[in-house]
Amino acid sequence: MGNINKIQFLTLVEFFYSLFLSHASTMSALSPLDPSSYSRPEIAVVKHTSFSLNVDFEKKVLSGSALITVDVLQDTGEVILDTSNLTIHSIELEDGTPLKYTLGDDLHNYGSKLTIKLPKTEIAGETLKIKIDYASSQTASALQWLEPSQTSGKKHPYLFSQCQPIHARSIIPCQDTPAVKFTYDAEVTAPEEFTVLMSALRGESRSAKATFRQPVPIPAYLLAIAVGVLDSRELGPRSRVWSEKEEIEKSAWEFAETEKYLQAAERLCGPYVWTQYDLLVLPPSFPYGGMENPCLTFVTPTLLAGDRSLADVLVHEIMHSWTGNLVTNRNFEHFWLNEGFTVFLERKVGASLIDDSAEAKKSRDFHSLLGLQELTEAVTTIGATNPLTQLQVNLKGVHPDDAFSRVPYEKGSLFLRYLEDLVGGPEVFDDFLRSYLNHFARKSLDTDQFKAYLLKYFSDNEKLNAVDWKAWLNTSGMPPVIPDYDTSMTKAITTLLGQINDNHEFKYGDVKVFTPHQIIHLLQELIERPPLSVDSLRSMGQAYKLDTSKNAEIKYRWLRLCIRSKDLDKVPEALDFVNKQGRMKYVRPIYRDLYAWEEVRQQAINNFLENEKYMMHVSAYTVRKDLHLNN
Repeated sequence: MGNINKIQFLTLVEFFYSLFLSHASTMSALSPLDPSSYSRPEIAVVKHTSFSLNVDFEKKVLSGSALITVDVLQDTGEVILDTSNLTIHSIELEDGTPLKYTLGDDLHNYGSKLTIKLPKTEIAGETLKIKIDYASSQTASALQWLEPSQTSGKKHPYLFSQCQPIHARSIIPCQDTPAVKFTYDAEVTAPEEFTVLMSALRGESRSAKATFRQPVPIPAYLLAIAVGVLDSRELGPRSRVWSEKEEIEKSAWEFAETEKYLQAAERLCGPYVWTQYDLLVLPPSFPYGGMENPCLTFVTPTLLAGDRSLADVLVHEIMHSWTGNLVTNRNFEHFWLNEGFTVFLERKVGASLIDDSAEAKKSRDFHSLLGLQELTEAVTTIGATNPLTQLQVNLKGVHPDDAFSRVPYEKGSLFLRYLEDLVGGPEVFDDFLRSYLNHFARKSLDTDQFKAYLLKYFSDNEKLNAVDWKAWLNTSGMPPVIPDYDTSMTKAITTLLGQINDNHEFKYGDVKVFTPHQIIHLLQELIERPPLSVDSLRSMGQAYKLDTSKNAEIKYRWLRLCIRSKDLDKVPEALDFVNKQGRMKYVRPIYRDLYAWEEVRQQAINNFLENEKYMMHVSAYTVRKDLHLNN
């Protein structure tokens, strides 16, 4: 106990116990329907919001008002919303009647509970319109304000948002739970030279004002805004691509087949209901491969490989138009219903673009094997006994950002593939998919509802009796069953892997006929093996042209291989790679690999601390944990 006496120790115990009680009390204030939200939509639910917002690049804030339309369902006399570091100026009814409100204590990462007192208690069944004047903070976790030096043009600042999973509350007062879907319209004021884009249909722009409307109900996490000096090109009858002018031509070329993908998706899933499908290529600090904001998908510039080899990310975001955006997980404990379905559909649609049915099946299974590689690494990294490797997770006291991994994507997709094979293949399962999407369109659901609908649809199919639901949904680690995938496209890779060792004579002929995804598969397999010598890796990098690859998926894995073999000469290149783009899929594993290498650990930590201010909140938050800087 050192120099602390008994009285001091007891005082400390009391202090920390009081902190625990305070935290527990605040956590208990979260919704019984969603462990990540304060809101109580079963009492009063938001149906529509009209925004009037001003973009202030100097102060780095959004300010204005939200006029929310609320259906009151119970006679409790209050509406409960989520906020995070918002400054509330006033709250009143549409007619100007002031309303009393209380803003609860801030709970780290969850924000504060906003309770609005209604003018009377007994008003169940009524619809009210409540106007909230407010401003966001400079540190709003959903926003990144870029300095001109962080953009391609180097002349103008840039703003973009990332609200998923629960960061919308930092820019709007809302019911920040995917159980609630609302329509919205907006008028946004920004400097005249800037283009404003939102996850909605664009109206007429008048002077410095831009207008938008989203007539299809969305959860708060799909609200999105971007403001920059932008250019655009038409991709098809219902899509455009936007970016800074420096990237616009290569972006237009890379995504030229967008309409073809949309049509293929419609053939499987039914009509596209969102009218417009635009793309925005963001600056490199964007933390994801893509974000499926309705009418305006955000994508990372790391997809600009120059050969359309990374277009599967675009297909993934398109599929979210049905699974995630139209049919949505009720809360993020059921995130696999968004992402597992989307990966599953992405691979089906991608394969459908191949005319030869046999080759299409090979391609679908090959990409599924790539996914299995990623799932295996994710489970190994998180821990096979960690409950966050379950499909259906418990997020009570766990922030959704902390639970984010490839598990819901790949384990979820694999589960659906298992079910498809079990009931009779695509010719049977595809009809179920369309029925499922139609039944739950514009709704939010949980895993039990999915299971009930599946069993009812296939009520005469006894093969579903074989499904071990607990093993699939509520057991940690790898799935209980791995489908019998076609390995035709991996045979050449397996043969080469059997030859690669420190004595192998590397030559380009080894991989000359490999597709970019076969190279990716090869490198991922090597990552899972004992490291080669530095000399062997350098020979491989030169012979296989890995050092000069412009494909970000290849470069990322190549750098990881070099780090794991402790090639000191590659450390500056790896740090440069994580500094120039913020995609978490790349940044986090590279930082983890560098941290594991004791000789360069402090160099990696110092690099992160120097560049943290340039990263989006979610990237910095998760990497800080990876580097054990929160302890």
